[in-house]
Amino acid sequence: MLISKNYFAVKAVLACSLIALPGCQTTNPYTNESQNAKAMNGSIIGAITGAAIGVASSSKSDRGKGALIGAASGAALGGGIGYYMDTQEAELRKKLQSTGVSVTRSGDNIVLNMPNEVTFGVDETNLSAGAKNVLNSVALVAKEYDETRLNVLGYTDSSGSESYNLRLSKVRAVEVADYLVSQKVEYSRVKSDGVGEARPIASNANEEGRAKNRRVEIVLSPLT
Repeated sequence: MLISKNYFAVKAVLACSLIALPGCQTTNPYTNESQNAKAMNGSIIGAITGAAIGVASSSKSDRGKGALIGAASGAALGGGIGYYMDTQEAELRKKLQSTGVSVTRSGDNIVLNMPNEVTFGVDETNLSAGAKNVLNSVALVAKEYDETRLNVLGYTDSSGSESYNLRLSKVRAVEVADYLVSQKVEYSRVKSDGVGEARPIASNANEEGRAKNRRVEIVLSPLT
């Protein structure tokens, strides 16, 4: 019914419209960061349009979810892709808290740093049960925010030969990428590569530093 559709569309947009306060700056309710009101107003207009499209293209039982996802996508178009990544970042932070995985922001990119103790055993290429739980959460968010690319990068410390480390990092990155695809993240959105011992984030002269360098990163970036 038309009334039902409008109800869900309005409900989805209300959260966006609450942040359209007078003045030059508003606060993003997801990240608590200050942002330009013009961009937020554009986000709201986009959200209204996206919510309506989401409702119209969803089945009766999924109209509420369709409206919310449509509103998020519309907000990205109306207010800039940064808003879309903001909401995705907030969702990832919520799902990955206390997992040992860090979530950092670099421009419009979101970087998930998965330490080796979370993902793989020493010299192993089989994902741990804990890693699968983490990736299940990442996949849930990635499927909801389907305008995002996931680039999986494997890293090692400098122990062993450079060629061995490069090969190990590639295999580990592929394992993570394949698991995300197995959780119904679109294959075309997931890429993987191994970096080996290059680009360390800590010193390889001690065990603490080497442990930090053994990691897998998932870099989420806008498709467009």
